[in-house]
Amino acid sequence: MTDVTTTEKMPQTRRQRQAAQLADAASQKIRWMLLKIVLLAIVDAVALYGAFVLFTHREWVVLALVVVVTIIVNAIYFSKKHIPGKYLAPGILFLVVFQVFTLLYTGYIGFTNYGTGHNGSKEQAVSALMASAQERVADSPTYPVTVVEQLGTLGLLVTEPDGDVSVGTNEQPLHEVTDAEMEGGRAVALDGWNSLSFADVLSRSSEIEALSVPFSDDPNDGSLRTPDGQNGYLYVSNLAYDAEAGTMTDTRSGVVYRDIGTGAFTADDGAQLLPGWQITVGFDNFIRAVTDGSIRGPLISVTVWTFAFALISVASTFFLGLLLAIVFNKTRMRFRNGYRILLILPYAFPAFLSALVWAGMMNESFGFINQVLFGGASIPWLTDPVLAKVSVLIVNLWLGFPYMFLVCMGALQGIPEDVNEAAVVDGANPWQIFRQIKLPLLLVTVTPLLISSFAFNFNNFNLIYMLTGGGPRFEGVSIPVGHTDILISMVYKVAFTGQTRDYGLASAFTIIIFIVVAVISIISFRKTKALEELN
Repeated sequence: MTDVTTTEKMPQTRRQRQAAQLADAASQKIRWMLLKIVLLAIVDAVALYGAFVLFTHREWVVLALVVVVTIIVNAIYFSKKHIPGKYLAPGILFLVVFQVFTLLYTGYIGFTNYGTGHNGSKEQAVSALMASAQERVADSPTYPVTVVEQLGTLGLLVTEPDGDVSVGTNEQPLHEVTDAEMEGGRAVALDGWNSLSFADVLSRSSEIEALSVPFSDDPNDGSLRTPDGQNGYLYVSNLAYDAEAGTMTDTRSGVVYRDIGTGAFTADDGAQLLPGWQITVGFDNFIRAVTDGSIRGPLISVTVWTFAFALISVASTFFLGLLLAIVFNKTRMRFRNGYRILLILPYAFPAFLSALVWAGMMNESFGFINQVLFGGASIPWLTDPVLAKVSVLIVNLWLGFPYMFLVCMGALQGIPEDVNEAAVVDGANPWQIFRQIKLPLLLVTVTPLLISSFAFNFNNFNLIYMLTGGGPRFEGVSIPVGHTDILISMVYKVAFTGQTRDYGLASAFTIIIFIVVAVISIISFRKTKALEELN
């Protein structure tokens, strides 16, 4: 009886296990499906927000790309096929967004006049010019207004003298509405808009005073502004815009400014009204970089120094690292590991922090080097053009030799001892062994790293910016660069410092740097192949 019962229970146990496995597999599949749906929902939400922003700014090409990519991503991940695509899609997407798009957009900016005074479209420039020259109309009627807000954008709900109600924002001219809530002959609320309380108006008074709502689509009709959030008045610009003729006329002086294709309204005497607008200028930025004397001189000096800095840094760090690697490669040396740890300490600290420490030690007035090592001398390590370059090279040598020491140590240990023993048997001295055998074998391994080190130092922004700030500055130049600036720090200064920020010129410099580094890398890697064939 017991055997029969046990026999009957065993198949039930197997079925239960199978059912449990199927249920577990199903739940796992459902969980993964839910996770996939959640992640895709996040991606779609970000894409939808981006599409809305792009649609608002009328960036049709980028908008189309965002829509197409979103559709493709959803199609890949909701399909049971395209297994390789599920793994490749994220990497390709990030590559396109963070590398390809960045390079293409930088290249595009290099062929425009984008910069201070040329940031937006022509319509935005016209609106900004008209608004900047506005004055209140002396006999302007008083318009009762209510400050409203929609999706973070402030607007004015206006009750006109004839009783009509309209609403508008900085970007949207006044347009009539019929469903406003009235109170005492004043429109106080509108569906879809949030009316600000008196306390909110007081707390945001600066924003409200800057609010200028166009009266109509014609900028010459002026705009409505309110000083107190209660009453609005008509403001008209001293500039008159003629869209058909493409002119902007100063009604006070009678000077006519014309659109002559330079991205700004320009008078006959060359005076410009700014802000202007962004236009494509072709190769003008590249031509200006090599023909404008105030730019060409600093560009040549900075380019020469950049190559010298990169080459000297690579050579000095390599040979010092190689020398120390040879010295500490002796197996009979006592405390060898302890010395190695001390030598790689500079490599363990962040480079920007080390540069700041060195900048303090090299201070001319109270730095450690002048006060302690040179007995209170006043040596201008960072303010003299020549000494500043020497200081940069010394600090970079201190920062870079531990890396080369580690690389050369590993490469030397990878050379078989049989080679050394065979050379000794043939009668070669230590110098001949090193020069004719070890160094060529070492270069086969180290040359790609030397190339990457050259590329790194060619764009070593942190050291220059933290140690000298690019100074001391050149005199009599139109761009804010100095004697120790390299190309990448010069690009940063042209784009982000000074009173005028010329993104187009900076992007042109960036393209030049990219071409130079690419050419050097191609030539160097070809030489590397020659070394491999020699090996």
